[in-house]
Amino acid sequence: MRLRSVGHGPAVASRAVNQMKNRMQALGLVDRAIKATPDEELAAAIEVLDDEHLEGLESFVEEATPGGIRAGVQSGRIDGGMEAIAAILTDACLAECIEELGDHADNPSTDQLKEVLPGLVEKHGLGITQIMLAGTVAGDAPASAIIRDLLKSDELVALPKAESTPTAPVLDTSKRSADEQAELRAKRKAAKLAKKEAERARKAQSAAARHR
Repeated sequence: MRLRSVGHGPAVASRAVNQMKNRMQALGLVDRAIKATPDEELAAAIEVLDDEHLEGLESFVEEATPGGIRAGVQSGRIDGGMEAIAAILTDACLAECIEELGDHADNPSTDQLKEVLPGLVEKHGLGITQIMLAGTVAGDAPASAIIRDLLKSDELVALPKAESTPTAPVLDTSKRSADEQAELRAKRKAAKLAKKEAERARKAQSAAARHR
């Protein structure tokens, strides 16, 4: 038993490191997709949001504008705000993707995805489609590996090459007042709840689309 436990610790640590690495890479895809999306396409996506989605977006950004989205993404990379913003903006695109894939929605093949992507790009725009795909990778979809490859090399939806950007500075909370720290914790808690709600909505849409 002791010999097994000695080998078990490093294996668990290695898996944890790999999971963290994959997680950061997935978030990087979302970040790159939003950065690559033109302001006019972000504005169009905002314009078609219903009241519920618009209210959700406004809980993560100072203002519902392309500039507000980019600022919200910049400040929400760590606490889940970026993912929530991406999920809200691409909810309609994701729902249509699920509907078009039909019975294959849970784990589509490369060919099945390539068949539906042109229609999504035509209706929702390239940027929104790319953000939607990147969001599914960040959400650990079963087809994440396939989608990651599409975002890397597909002639239609491949993301621009990643630019070298400086690492965001770690916030020094030691100088924050108690009220500021409480507000920051509340925002992080709200972001986590919104992320869970977005995931629940995705699953509900997937189930509904499969039973139509």
